[in-house]
Formats: sequence, structure tokens, C-alpha cells
Amino acid sequence: MQDYKWLFSGVLLLIIQWVYPQQHINSDTIRFSTKEENLLNRRLFGDSLCSSFCIMIRKEVKLHKHLHHSGHIVVQEGEALMTLGEKQIQIKKGDVVFIPENTYHSVTVTSKTPLKVISIQSPFFDGTDRVYK
Repeated sequence: MQDYKWLFSGVLLLIIQWVYPQQHINSDTIRFSTKEENLLNRRLFGDSLCSSFCIMIRKEVKLHKHLHHSGHIVVQEGEALMTLGEKQIQIKKGDVVFIPENTYHSVTVTSKTPLKVISIQSPFFDGTDRVYK
């Protein structure tokens, strides 16, 4: 009987992995399609509770806020001057920034390479609560 428990557990694990495959996207493969593009926003994953995106910026993102979302950004490449509420901060590769809901924020790229970030927003983000100043 003990052998069947291990067999059953193994089969169950294979079924779970087939039904709920681990999702992985290598953000290194996400690139601009033209040299003129300023912003590339690629949705990575999401459910009703959160969304994640890979965002690349050549020049800037205008000052805006999200009425019902908070978020984190993780800088993957590049450098920028970020306005976050009343503060201005320099961000670079490896930095993690929390953006509270209803907080104005913007980005101006200061490096020769585009700014590339992973943005994680909660709850699910569909763009309808973005308000520009």
C-alpha cells in the first residue's frame, strides 16, 4: 500500500504541473521593435489580485497616478530620475520602488540605454484608473 501512495503522489504532481504550468518569461527577450518607440509595455502575468509587466522607456513617462492601484517597480536596466509624490529620486539597476495608490509619479531616463523595469501592480491593472496631471 505504501508504494501506491508514492505512485499516487507522483501522478498527482504531474497532473498539477500539467494543469497549472509554471509560467516563466525571460525579460531579456523583450525589446523595442523600432528605434522611434518611447515606451514598450508587455504584460507578463496576472490574475484578479495583481498584474505584472515588463516596461521599457527610452525618454520619459508623463506625470500620472493610479486611483486604485499600488505597485512596485524593479529596475532591470538603465537609470532615470523619478518623481514620486513630492520627491525626486535617482533610480538604477537593482533598485526597488514602491508606488502607493493615488500618488503621482513620472520617469525621465538619464542613461544612454532605455530604462527597463518589472512593474507589479495590485489589484489587477487594466489601465482604466490612470489619471494624468
